[in-house]
Amino acid sequence: MKSFQERNQVMVGSISMIVLTLIGLAAFYSDELPIIGGGTTYTAQFNEAAGLISGTEVRAAGVKIGTVKEVDLEGDHIRVRFRVKDAWIGDRSTVAIRIKTLLGSKYLAVDPQGTAKQDPGKPIPISRTSSPYDINEVFDQLAHTVNEIDTGKLAQALGTLADTFQDSPQQVRSALEGLSALSKTISSRDEELARLFANTQQISQTFADRNSEVEKLLSDGGLLLGEIHKRRDAISSLLDGTRKLSAELTGLVADNTAQLRPALEQLDRVNAVLQRNQDNLNKSLAIAGPYYRMLGNVGGNGRWMDMYVCGLLPPVGSPPDTDPRDGSCMPPKGAK
Repeated sequence: MKSFQERNQVMVGSISMIVLTLIGLAAFYSDELPIIGGGTTYTAQFNEAAGLISGTEVRAAGVKIGTVKEVDLEGDHIRVRFRVKDAWIGDRSTVAIRIKTLLGSKYLAVDPQGTAKQDPGKPIPISRTSSPYDINEVFDQLAHTVNEIDTGKLAQALGTLADTFQDSPQQVRSALEGLSALSKTISSRDEELARLFANTQQISQTFADRNSEVEKLLSDGGLLLGEIHKRRDAISSLLDGTRKLSAELTGLVADNTAQLRPALEQLDRVNAVLQRNQDNLNKSLAIAGPYYRMLGNVGGNGRWMDMYVCGLLPPVGSPPDTDPRDGSCMPPKGAK
């Protein structure tokens, strides 16, 4: 067997490039492959597209089952190709273009019916498809129709009709009089009605012009809700962690209560001893204050010491048998 170096390098390189190209094409068109692809592709015929575009959702019973792949004109009808996955489409199934949002977004609704499977090679005919009314087009057509009505002639015609049938029975005459009053009301409010429908057309046109902005607003709202959802999950995780930490601390305190209680009791005793010592120190400082003040007064006159002995001699002029201790033994006035 030849080694890799002995083989034709050009041939090996060419084969390798072909194989890599085939692998790349298979990866790019993986949705089109029959086994590992994205499902089965069907074709439906419609009288009108009704705003349906490529990439629109395909739903069955409100559940998304695929997407629209292509919308194009085929003769006198519209051909819509859509792909569905993990869904059964019968040979009597109906397909309808329906309104998804008030802004005019559409989706393709499939109602699976029938006993046999729909052949992907045969299109679903127009008899089994339907398109919705576009409310914007309806208002536009109504505005144009109202603008083209000659309200003056309409009022005159209804008035003539009422005069013609004035000899009719009371019920017919009342109905015609009501029609005449209605025509006069419409004629008198012609400008207001025209302005109303013009504003309605302007509003619908504004919504149509701002369709992308409104869609972006809704998309940003979805992103905001997603971020709030993430923050809610983060706060929930934080609360779970706090609850677990509280449980761990509770268990730690319960496990060490036997060891912590004697230590706290000893600490209380030490605190009581320190409190007594502090009281004794406060008392000593209170007693030592006057003592040192008197000692400073005695030796505060330089080389001399000021002293006073109370009751050593009796007062001057007192009888000989007077006790020197009698009377008030108070220091002389002016002594500190």
